[in-house]
Amino acid sequence: MKKKIFILLLSMITTVAHAGFSTRAKSAFLIDHESGAEIVAKNADELMPPSSMIKLMTLTVLFDEIKAGNLTLEDRLIVSENADYNNPLWYPASKICLVAGQDISVRDAIMGLIVLSGGDASVVVAEKLAGSESAFTEMMQDKAREIGMTQSTFGNASGLPNPNNLMTSRELAMLAEYIITKHSDFYPMFSTKRFEFKEHQTDWCREWGRTHTMNYNKLLFIMPGADGLKTGHTEDGGYGMVASAKTGGRRLIGVINGFRGDSHDALAAEMKKLLNYGFSNTMNKVFYNPGDEITKIPVWYGRQPTVTATVKKTFAITVPKSDGMKGIRVLARYSDPVPAPINKGDEIGEIIAEKDGKVIARAPLVAQDKVSKTQFFGRVLRNIMVMMGIK
Repeated sequence: MKKKIFILLLSMITTVAHAGFSTRAKSAFLIDHESGAEIVAKNADELMPPSSMIKLMTLTVLFDEIKAGNLTLEDRLIVSENADYNNPLWYPASKICLVAGQDISVRDAIMGLIVLSGGDASVVVAEKLAGSESAFTEMMQDKAREIGMTQSTFGNASGLPNPNNLMTSRELAMLAEYIITKHSDFYPMFSTKRFEFKEHQTDWCREWGRTHTMNYNKLLFIMPGADGLKTGHTEDGGYGMVASAKTGGRRLIGVINGFRGDSHDALAAEMKKLLNYGFSNTMNKVFYNPGDEITKIPVWYGRQPTVTATVKKTFAITVPKSDGMKGIRVLARYSDPVPAPINKGDEIGEIIAEKDGKVIARAPLVAQDKVSKTQFFGRVLRNIMVMMGIK
C-alpha cells in the first residue's frame, strides 16, 4: 500500500489572533463550536476554583443517567438533611430551599440547578445517583476523564469552596461542548430565564422562592442569541461564567473565571464583550459536512472497488475577518488501497488544513458505507489481475 496525499482544494486562512482583546478576568477562553478554533486564550490551562460552574458536571452526570434510562424527568428524589435549608451550609449559598423528607421531581432539580444554581438540588441528585456526595464526586471525576478533561478535580457537587474543586477554563469549555453536542435535547433548558419552584414546604421557603426566580445568567437578558450555560461566584474566587451564543448560524462558547466585578450584571457585560469580539473579528470557512463525499479510496479485497470518505463532524476553519482569505491547502491523506473489510464510520485516513506547511486543523476521514471482504476465489482473481497489471 502507498500513502497518498490528495489535494482537495486551495483556499485561504490565517491563524486566529486575539491581541486586540483584553479582560479584567484572571482567565478567559473563547472557541468556535463548529471548527474548534481557539479565538481567545488567557490563562486557559490554569486550575482555578469553578464555584457553581461545577454544577455543569453534576448536570452532565445526571443527563447521562437519564439518557441511559436509569431515571426519568418525572421520577421523584428524596431530600435528606444534608440538603435541608436549615443546614448552615446553605445559609449564604444559592438554593431552591428544600426541607428534609420532601421529594422533588428530577425536572425541578434540573431547573433548580440551572436557573437558581441550587446547591441543595446538587446534593439531592448526588445522593440519588451515588448514595453520597463524596461517592458522586468519583462519578464526576470519571466522567471528566471520559470527556478528555485531564486536569479537573472535584470535592463536591455544588461548587461550595473546597480545595479539591479545581477546573481550567479550557476544560469548562470542553464540558459545555459535551452538553451542547451530546445532550442537545436538554440544552434548551439552559436558556430558561425564570423558574418558580411550586413545592416549598415552609413559609420561609415560600417567601424565599417568591423573590428568587430569575436566572443568575444575566447574559440571557442582554445578548440576542445567548442560550446558556452557567455562572458561579465565591468571595475568594470571584465571578465566573460558561456561556454560549449563536448568531447567524454560528455558535461560540466562552469561559470567564476570576472576574472581580461587583455583580452578575457586570459579569454578563464582560462575557458579552468576549463573545462579541469573536463574532465581530472572526468568521468561519466550512469545507465539508458529515455525509459529503470528499474522495473515493480504492479498496483491497473488497466487494466494492472503492469506499467513499467523509467526515464525522463538520470540517471548518475559523479565520480573522481583517486578514481576508489567504492561501491554504486542504488535503486528504490515506493509504491506497484500504484493506477490506471496512465498517461504516471506520477511520480510513485524515483531512488536513495547512498554512505555510504548518497543520492548523485536522480531522479523521471515515467510511461512508460498509465494504465487505470478497470470498476466497474473488481474492485469487484479484491477485491474478494485479500480476497481469489489470487494475
